[in-house]
Amino acid sequence: MAALGITVALLVWTATLLLLSIWRHIYSNWQLPPGPFPLPIVGNIFQLEIKNIPKSFTRLAERFGPVFTLYLGSRRFVVLHGYEAVKEALLDYRNEFSGRGETPAFQVHQDKGIIFNNGPTWQDTRRFSLTALRDLGMGKGRNEQRIQGEAQLLLAALRKTRGQPFDPTFVIGFAPYNVISDILFHRRVDYDDKTALSMLNLFNENFYLLSTPWIQDAHAQISCQM
Repeated sequence: MAALGITVALLVWTATLLLLSIWRHIYSNWQLPPGPFPLPIVGNIFQLEIKNIPKSFTRLAERFGPVFTLYLGSRRFVVLHGYEAVKEALLDYRNEFSGRGETPAFQVHQDKGIIFNNGPTWQDTRRFSLTALRDLGMGKGRNEQRIQGEAQLLLAALRKTRGQPFDPTFVIGFAPYNVISDILFHRRVDYDDKTALSMLNLFNENFYLLSTPWIQDAHAQISCQM
């Protein structure tokens, strides 16, 4: 009898959880684009090919349209699939889509600067930044010369590989690094400069860490708590 009572309790708990999930999904998605129904806890993870996410998005877009809602675990995403949908969002509704995603590691910088800012303050900061960059030569012939000159040096660095396999991460990363450095400090560095290589490596490592699952899970937990 005790085992039967436990079984019934588990079935009731599972059914309650399922009903709550269905109610939450319908209520929260009332005005959102259509999408596949998510399972409790895991969301739509089983409807995606982890090794080929673009193929999964294409298949879902054929079923639900170019704009659809997707759940990865408890996190909700609205996916824009295809050139026309992305173009409409970024051009016709650029103000509505000008926000920045929230990242737990950057919460201390929330609503500060350009990268981590949102809303009217971001627009004011961006306007001021563009004015300052124009004073530094943005959009003028001098910067075009810098870019063209650095492009030639980049090609020279690529030719030194003599067609052999190599990691292009830092070689290509040095080009914008040097253009920005020349604008701000009027100097550039060689492509084998150890200090610059160390800075670029730390920069890339930071972005790698921010994309790891444990950072994303922390973000999901913070979002649920909020």
